[in-house]
Amino acid sequence: MKKICVIGLGYIGLPTACILSSKGFKVIGVDINSEVVKRLNSKDIENPEPGLAKFVKSAINSGDFKAQTIPKEADVFIICVPTPLTDEKKADLTYVKSAAKSILPYLRKDNLIILESTVPPGTTEGILKHILEKSGLKIGNELYLDYCPERVIPGNILKEIVENDRIIGGITQESAELAKEVYQSFVKGKIYLTNATTAEMIKLTENSFRDVNIAFANELSKICDQLNLNVWEVIKLANKHPRVNILKPGPGVGGHCIAVDPFFIIEKAPGETKLIKTARSVNNSMPDYIVKKVETALKEIKIDNPVIACLGMTYKANVDDIRESPALKIIRKLKEKGYLVRVCDPYIKDFSEFPLFPLKEVAKGADCLILLVDHKEFVEIEPDEFLKEMRHKIIIDTRGVWES
Repeated sequence: MKKICVIGLGYIGLPTACILSSKGFKVIGVDINSEVVKRLNSKDIENPEPGLAKFVKSAINSGDFKAQTIPKEADVFIICVPTPLTDEKKADLTYVKSAAKSILPYLRKDNLIILESTVPPGTTEGILKHILEKSGLKIGNELYLDYCPERVIPGNILKEIVENDRIIGGITQESAELAKEVYQSFVKGKIYLTNATTAEMIKLTENSFRDVNIAFANELSKICDQLNLNVWEVIKLANKHPRVNILKPGPGVGGHCIAVDPFFIIEKAPGETKLIKTARSVNNSMPDYIVKKVETALKEIKIDNPVIACLGMTYKANVDDIRESPALKIIRKLKEKGYLVRVCDPYIKDFSEFPLFPLKEVAKGADCLILLVDHKEFVEIEPDEFLKEMRHKIIIDTRGVWES
């Protein structure tokens, strides 16, 4: 297997395509966005993922990677397209279905197809398999199909894509073994084989586990506020117990994984997911809770048109990703309420919705400062540096950087 076609050149597809090209494969990367394809082939890389721009340029210079808007015949097809939520909080499989249909004219006997997109259990065998068999080739005999979920985090993708363990779920044992050969070319972690539906559930379980545990921390934060206790001290000392590992509370949960994936399980078992639903509800409530904390604090100073400085708008530290960002939700809610809001985020170059302020200016004359994202640029500054610039000295630290 020497030719690989990667469908989708986003957060996962692009680094996957480039790392495969560095391991001796001829790789075609496919994206329906012609502008993305044009920029990649001209080596105009704007992706902020550390090290990725250099890696992509190297792959293109080698001649082993090329981007285009339509698929091409290959030995292996890897699908890495988005699976957003619908308004009904169900998985939108439009991109997965379209990707599968797009490769039908190019499929040949003994091709291997791997789905990496996060999907509800049963998608690979119940939906993808039937689409691919419209090629006239039979899955299991003439085509091989697997589900292999990605397990990386933005900001550390190139390291984790190599070092993390991988799960491969095959429609058949033979297809799983074939996919293992591909991933063994670059994965240093262990590779575990199972069936496709189990692999789909494993991916969702990992992120739902984290969501439930973050919800516990967020609920604990609310309780400690009510009891006038320092939640950061409570968690820090509770974690001294050898079998306790409470996660950190925050302003909510964002990103395309933890904030989305639990709904894929809820979709499949709505009557059996009471805890998962409750965790989603708790975490989704946090932006409103933080806004109320701000309002309560500002009422005490009794001034007209208070100025609020917000540090961070991405969903996590040290990345430019604003998908499902609770920080951005809080900023928007504060602006909707008529507050004068200034925003600083060193990872966002430009934002059409509102202007961004430099770090040295965001707190000048502000009445309230909210730390929404623990970017390293914020963590490195002592709160006193902000306080001396402010008109009123209200600081709300949602990340525990200055509280713990």
